[in-house]
Amino acid sequence: MLNRKELDAEKSPSAAFGALLRRLRDERGWTQDELAEQMGCSGTHISAVETGRRPPTPRFAASGDRVFGTGERLQRQSRAARHTALLEGFPEYVTHEARAAEIRLYEVGVIPGILQTPDYASSLTSRTVERGAITPEQGEECLALVKERQAALTRTPSPLVFVVLDESCLRRPVGSSATMDDQLASLAEFAALPNTVLQIAPFTMGDRRPLSLPLYVLTMENRSLLSYAESAQRGQLERERGAVVPLLTAYHQLQAEALSQAASVAMINQLRKGTP
Repeated sequence: MLNRKELDAEKSPSAAFGALLRRLRDERGWTQDELAEQMGCSGTHISAVETGRRPPTPRFAASGDRVFGTGERLQRQSRAARHTALLEGFPEYVTHEARAAEIRLYEVGVIPGILQTPDYASSLTSRTVERGAITPEQGEECLALVKERQAALTRTPSPLVFVVLDESCLRRPVGSSATMDDQLASLAEFAALPNTVLQIAPFTMGDRRPLSLPLYVLTMENRSLLSYAESAQRGQLERERGAVVPLLTAYHQLQAEALSQAASVAMINQLRKGTP
């Protein structure tokens, strides 16, 4: 086709949505105008979304899923496209996390989003907005994403969730003392669930700690692996098994050196009582 713009799905979440929309349209042999008629918009709008010039709205994505019969595939991808406050790679990671059979994560400094209480998440986000690191609107995006990720954990069948927290996650105050107490209590409740394992990597591990930065590793239903690692300014999503397996090995080594779940919960309860 003449003047057909090539799409780079890796460029951004919006580009990935546009590429998916075009692929679904091409598979059915529809023109942009034919798809637009079924979705109740214009061919120009379809073109703008496909080329990433216009982000997909929730309504647009829901309409696309209805027309293509794709469940919530386009809606999931559209959410990734709208999460502009997040590091590169993380919005796509979240779409996989919502379908993973096993979730493994290691966090440093803060309680990870899937375990945050509403007050903890709100306090953390408010400070980030106050520093000017994100806008209030982006802060709302972050809070909405926390709720979305937590809701995905309650699906059936439930995923297995393995969590290792650096001791700094427990000792860094966020919000009021009541906020921290509620957060620590929530962690103990999480550890009691039948599909979870919670461990603390204590400061005393020292140089035996194989990981120093946050890491997320997913095992999908087909047993494929995916990882997401980040620093302060960058996030890296990795799908190649050869690159993910060494990270998974390091995670297992971390689990072996970390406190047992019973000892981890005991540490949490000691901190709630105000003992070191």
